[in-house]
This record gives sequence, C-alpha cells and structure tokens, in this order.
Amino acid sequence: MSSAANISRVIGPIQYSFEFSVCTFVTRQEEYEAMLSSFLAAGFTDNTEFMHVDNRNGCTFDAYAGINRFLREARGKYIIICHQDILIEGDKIGKLRHLLKELDELDPAWGICGNAGAAAPNHVVYHITYTDGSLVSKGKLPLKVRSLDENFLLLKNGIPLNVSGNLSGFHMYGTDLCLHAEMNGYSAYVIPFNLTHKSRGIRDEDFYRIRGKLVKKYNQFFQSRWIQTNTTVFHLSGSIMRPLLNNPLSLFLSKIVNGAKKRMIK
Repeated sequence: MSSAANISRVIGPIQYSFEFSVCTFVTRQEEYEAMLSSFLAAGFTDNTEFMHVDNRNGCTFDAYAGINRFLREARGKYIIICHQDILIEGDKIGKLRHLLKELDELDPAWGICGNAGAAAPNHVVYHITYTDGSLVSKGKLPLKVRSLDENFLLLKNGIPLNVSGNLSGFHMYGTDLCLHAEMNGYSAYVIPFNLTHKSRGIRDEDFYRIRGKLVKKYNQFFQSRWIQTNTTVFHLSGSIMRPLLNNPLSLFLSKIVNGAKKRMIK
C-alpha cells in the first residue's frame, strides 16, 4: 500500500562532485591542450572537471546548444565557459576563490561573472592580458554589468540559467546569459581576474546575423503587453505610462473595451 511518505523526497542542499567545471568548444587540439595545461598549472586539478565539445571535424554543437548541454551536465559548484585560446597565466585559482567570496559578500544574488563586459552605453570595463603581455584594465571592479564578453564566463551552478533555445551560432551568448540572469533575479559582474586571451574578438558576418536575431527576439519579448491570469489582469511595459495603465480605472476600462470587442465579433 503506497502513501505520500513513500514517494515524497526531502530536498536538501545540492552536493557537487567538483568545485569547478571548465567547459570549452574545441576546434584546434593544440590550442586546447595549451589552455588545459595552463588551468592545471594554476591549481585547477582534482577539484575540477574538464568538459568539451569536439568541433574539430565540423560543428557538433554550436555555442547555444552546447552551453545548454554543459549547464545540464556540469557537476561543479561553478561552471566556467571559456574560449580555447585563453591561458591562465596571470592569476591562479586562489585569486579566483577570493574574488568569488568577495562577490558573495557584495551581492549574494550574483549569478554570472567574467573578465570583460559593459555596464551601459560607452561604459565598457575589462581586466585582461593579451599576447603582447600587456595587462589592460578599465573600471572600478567588481562592477555590475548588463553584458559579458564570452572569452571567460563563470556561472553559479544550481540556479535557473540557460541560453536561448531559439538562437544559434557562436556570438552574443554572453549577453543572452546576462539577460536570462537578470530576468531570473540574478546579477552579472566583471571581476579583476587576469588571464591571457590570444584574440581581441571577431565581428564577422555571422556576428551581425546573430546580433540582429538577438535584438529581434528581445524586442518582441519586451514589447508592451496585457497579461491576464485566472484572478487578475495587468499591463507590462517599460514605458512611463506603465503606472497609469495599471491603476484600477485603466484596468476597469480595458475590461469594458475587451468586452465590447467580443460582442462585436459575435
């Protein structure tokens, strides 16, 4: 004889098998091995699992599909999604732990961080070394941002974060992650974790294609709209008219107008 006690399960704290999961898309094996060696030398050893998508002989997964796979399967407390052309040569694992502890104290609701991003138009911040050995740093860090560069992203595991299922390619997923984080109540930050990135980024035709699709997606998602539930109705908008549209008189008038439209249709 079954009972609720037999099928109910107590939800407790999540137990992680690793401290970090390092996730990468691999197209050049030699470059990936150099990246891997730099992580190991920086202290990411038994505390870390390394996961990768093998795109050496073609696109097995694009970034959006692959990242959602990483997020489902990663067993680390923190998930690092990074380019294969980075080297952990400046700061080590101890510095990263310190920065994450600092974020926990500053904003317990942080969900994602990286080494470069933007807080607002013309407010780009970063802390990164390029192959000529020069460290470039801008901004008072850590700083809350609205978007992050994709060369190095670190996410908390166990929170509702993913990338869009209706986007594809290898660009703009850092911004997409930040938007998803914000909609789910989590913050994004740039932190001063110094690593070497061998590239300054590529804005090719595919970049502008994905940028256009992302803009179209969120323009449609954030459009002004009425929401009807079983028990209430309200208006969503970023407009200065939003408080006016949500007052009791406006809600009453909207019901009258909608009722009149239904009668006309009949």
